[in-house]
Amino acid sequence: MGRGKIEIKRIENSTNRQVTYSKRRAGIFKKARELTVLCDAEVSLIIFSSTGKVTEYISPSISQKKLFDRYQQVQQIDLWESHYEQLQENLKKQKEVNNKLRREIRLRTGESDLNELSLDELRSLEQNLENSTKIVRERKYHVLGTQSDTYKKKNRSLEEAYRRLVHAFGGGREDEDSHYVLANNERDVYGSSVTLANGEGSHISFHLQPSQPNLHSGGEGYSYNLQIE
Repeated sequence: MGRGKIEIKRIENSTNRQVTYSKRRAGIFKKARELTVLCDAEVSLIIFSSTGKVTEYISPSISQKKLFDRYQQVQQIDLWESHYEQLQENLKKQKEVNNKLRREIRLRTGESDLNELSLDELRSLEQNLENSTKIVRERKYHVLGTQSDTYKKKNRSLEEAYRRLVHAFGGGREDEDSHYVLANNERDVYGSSVTLANGEGSHISFHLQPSQPNLHSGGEGYSYNLQIE
């Protein structure tokens, strides 16, 4: 008995559909290879599955591009014409946007002649500049606040380092009877503060001198540098 005729319609079961696709795809590619070898034909196959996966075959003697070029020549059509026209249209729109942005930049920087603008355009430009200035000013205040907070943290670290230094040389006492005190050098402190405010590392100079110099010590102190990054 011969095989029953199979009705050609969509297979509803997804598993059976995938199995059938794999088998028939293999059969089609086998026939394409046979045509290439037996008949010296130039064959190209491109198949997209229902899941979007692409499978292709091209005869070894030719490339896909050459085959498409031959197809266009024989059929006297241009497969890329519509795509090229779309690219040209997109390019035209991008040029218009670019020219508009360039004009806006020239107006905001004063490079363009403002005499050409109408009253409404001048008002719009003024509003845009005010909005831009507001944004820049808010950002400036934010940066200043951040730098101020950073300086305060570094200053606290500096004070803590000084207390540790006094503690070390004062024998563990930090009261008024400590043997060493911080020598007052307003010039160094001012210069270091400005450097810290600018967000840079700084060397802070400390000069420890005896709080009650005597003849044995000669009143000499000790100088130390602390670096705050």
